[in-house]
Amino acid sequence: MPDDVALSLKLWVVMNRAVRSIGEHLQRQVEAHGLSFTEFAVLEVLYHKGVLPIGEIGDRVLLTSGSMTYVIDKLEKRGLLARRHCSEDRRVVFAELTSEGARVMQTVFPEHAALIEATMSGLSREEQSDLIETLKRLGKHQTETPTG
Repeated sequence: MPDDVALSLKLWVVMNRAVRSIGEHLQRQVEAHGLSFTEFAVLEVLYHKGVLPIGEIGDRVLLTSGSMTYVIDKLEKRGLLARRHCSEDRRVVFAELTSEGARVMQTVFPEHAALIEATMSGLSREEQSDLIETLKRLGKHQTETPTG
């Protein structure tokens, strides 16, 4: 196997292992509060962005419309968010945090952010900034690389 191929494969494995390890750590923290990671992602978007159309939330958290409906239903039953129909277009449905949903996020999110900071503190600030730029470049390169 050529050295460039071996290095690329090694990088892929290391990146995936790091993401999986960090993700599992963060998921355990969220689940300790009785939320799935997907439920947390939906609540987090609403916590930071405010009222949004359900379709836009799905785009932001990378969920299909069917999956979004399931998650929204669960969160609504728990009293953490509410649906609101658009007055101009009844096809559009918004989701918003309830006061209970905001209370939950005021507890869970700061803890989550602190855990992310602690996790990333394994790298210096400069290393974190460099890695951000490197990963952005890698992602942008994918849009320029033909497949097939």
